[in-house]
Amino acid sequence: MRVDVVLLPSLIRDEHLVGRNVAVFDVLRATTSMAAALAVGVSEIRIYPDTASAAHGAGPASPQRLLCGEEKCLPPPGFDLGNSPGAFTADYRGRVMHMSTTNGTRAIVACRKATAIYPAALVNARAVARALVHDGRDVTLVCSGTEGAISIEDAVGAGAVFEAIREQLPDVSNASDGPIIAGVLFSTLRHSLREALRSGRSGHNVLNAGLAGDIDFAARLDVLEVVGRIDEPAAETPVVRRLTD
Repeated sequence: MRVDVVLLPSLIRDEHLVGRNVAVFDVLRATTSMAAALAVGVSEIRIYPDTASAAHGAGPASPQRLLCGEEKCLPPPGFDLGNSPGAFTADYRGRVMHMSTTNGTRAIVACRKATAIYPAALVNARAVARALVHDGRDVTLVCSGTEGAISIEDAVGAGAVFEAIREQLPDVSNASDGPIIAGVLFSTLRHSLREALRSGRSGHNVLNAGLAGDIDFAARLDVLEVVGRIDEPAAETPVVRRLTD
């Protein structure tokens, strides 16, 4: 298996996607929220590039619909929930989630040419690594970044998954220096993840929105075993479903 890391969606090339599995990171907060939603039993997560298309796709309010997303960290008008991972409880079991965020869902849409997409975060890093190793394809770890700029939390998340892959598959090879850089960053910060997440631009945005609890949730390493996967990334509306063993 060969692994590469792409630090921004704008740096993606076809060779990062075609014939490969892709893990997408938006640690603060979209991919963490996806893991949290699947963990409480949300049936599926439909991915949209913007809030208008998410609202249109979700349709009118209903007991089945769960419209989630954010603009400037906060829930848009008419949305059921924002993008806080701690907001997902067992009350939402069986609901169909429609999601749009500033960075994470757009990064997923940018990876449409991949064979499969795995939303990934610190909270389920080891579980995602296990799924990627089990599948056996070459892997690209894509960081969503923050409004076009590299984000520390996504690079740390990519490093966490890369290091977990190396533990399970010692002969894994690097397609570039990206995995080494991400792995060193994670190894350096793994015992201070909360502080690292608070230090970056996205962390400041979340703190300024009064959502410090979201950082506390996202900074916990390997607390969830749940893994989501998009099996048809090129679909008009990509759908994340829980991967079953």
